[in-house]
Amino acid sequence: MEKRAVNPWTWHEPLGFAHAIEVAGAHKTLYFAGQTSADDDGTPIHPGDMGAQLNRALDNLQQVLDRAGLTLADLVRLNYYVTDIPAFHRAQPTLSARLEAAGCRPASTLIGVAGLAMPEFLIEIEGTAAV
Repeated sequence: MEKRAVNPWTWHEPLGFAHAIEVAGAHKTLYFAGQTSADDDGTPIHPGDMGAQLNRALDNLQQVLDRAGLTLADLVRLNYYVTDIPAFHRAQPTLSARLEAAGCRPASTLIGVAGLAMPEFLIEIEGTAAV
């Protein structure tokens, strides 16, 4: 499989995403549901802390990828649904560093929402992986 970033501009580079990812010859595609800051029983954790919730949601996403035999490097798209965009921007450097360390620079969209599945959730991450 080949993945190629499609970037007509460069302003996105410090933000750790690509405008598009072209995938050719994929043998496996995983579409995963939104991952949140929930423990193994589905109970919300880290109320009010966007940074901690972002990391837990990414941990949960990584568990889904692991179960499917994939890694963060296989991500081609991530959508972030957040209830507080400024708080997300404050937490973003940690996210960007974690994704970059994994060799991951997916196409991404940030969407501000009024609420998520449970009122404690501040962020939900969904996306696609391909190999």
